[in-house]
Amino acid sequence: MITALHNLKLISDGQITESKAVLISGDQIIDVIADTAIPQDAVKKDLQGYYLAPGFIDLQIYGSGGQLFAGKPTVEALAQLENDLLNQGTVGVFATIGTNTNAIVEAGIDAAKIYRAQSKGAFWGLHLEGPYLNPAKRGAHPEKFIKKATLAEVKSWMERADGVIKMITIAPELQDQEVIDYLFNQGVIISSGHSNATYTEGKSFLNKPVQAVTHLFNAMPQMHHREPGYIPAIFEERPYTSVVADGIHVDFAMIRLAKRELGDKLYLITDAVTSTKEGAYQHELRGDRYTMPDGTLSGSTLTMLKAVENCVKKVGIDLAEAVNMASLYPAQLAKQTKKGRIEKNFDADLVVFNADFEVKSTILKGEFL
Repeated sequence: MITALHNLKLISDGQITESKAVLISGDQIIDVIADTAIPQDAVKKDLQGYYLAPGFIDLQIYGSGGQLFAGKPTVEALAQLENDLLNQGTVGVFATIGTNTNAIVEAGIDAAKIYRAQSKGAFWGLHLEGPYLNPAKRGAHPEKFIKKATLAEVKSWMERADGVIKMITIAPELQDQEVIDYLFNQGVIISSGHSNATYTEGKSFLNKPVQAVTHLFNAMPQMHHREPGYIPAIFEERPYTSVVADGIHVDFAMIRLAKRELGDKLYLITDAVTSTKEGAYQHELRGDRYTMPDGTLSGSTLTMLKAVENCVKKVGIDLAEAVNMASLYPAQLAKQTKKGRIEKNFDADLVVFNADFEVKSTILKGEFL
């Protein structure tokens, strides 16, 4: 059976086009054609003039709906996270665990392995943000759990994970090269974050082989005209770099600067959390932001579509390019070669939203949810 999505504004690969139809069979896009050429035997689905875009991909989020996976890592918290994100148009997620005890990290690995078999398809694996960070830039991460990586511990976690650890945020300037090389050779995305690296240190490890940077401008040294610091090294080396586009973690003027410098390497994350009163991360919602009990800024309240909207309305990025930042670029970093575009032979993992940036439908594996 072929389903033909029509009467839509198609967003893909930095372009918005009209008068197109998207043909889906099973979980694949089999063609994008003129809407006057829809096959007679296709089941037509009218999208009422809404936008149709590749589903969003969030490579850093901690929990949702009152269940903070990062603090109490359970199968139930992963199910809550996946279901909530699918309702928000996100079709791929790395559930994230911040710096914590070994017991919490290992419980998260175990829960992720169990849930992987139950997932609807949007749960892609784990992002460990820490514990191998620089305490000088710890942000909301508890200093008592921050440590230097050992090859033995990293290997034990990777072996336990059986491929479910997809990304690790570390402070590369404090780690032994053998750890970085091991992670790289395991196919893990190594992202530099909560780092106090100098300009020279950044130049030495970015893309050599650290291929990403976690939440640009947050938890890193700021630029200075006599001590350029880490950020100019990021701008020059241009690794894939995430940013929290809520106007709280980063001012929109700085996102505009980062976009000019990083182009198609700047991607969106939500860095979103949920309220909780237990564990190492007791996030409290105070107005438009989450903080720790001592007032330290912690995670965001963002959804991916809200981050896209902010990029359009507050940063001045074209809608189609903002969608790339929420889909294509994180897909490329995650080596998901069939995600992030609406093209023939790509996965039919899509989001439908209106001009007011409200999700109308999510399509996962070709099915409307």
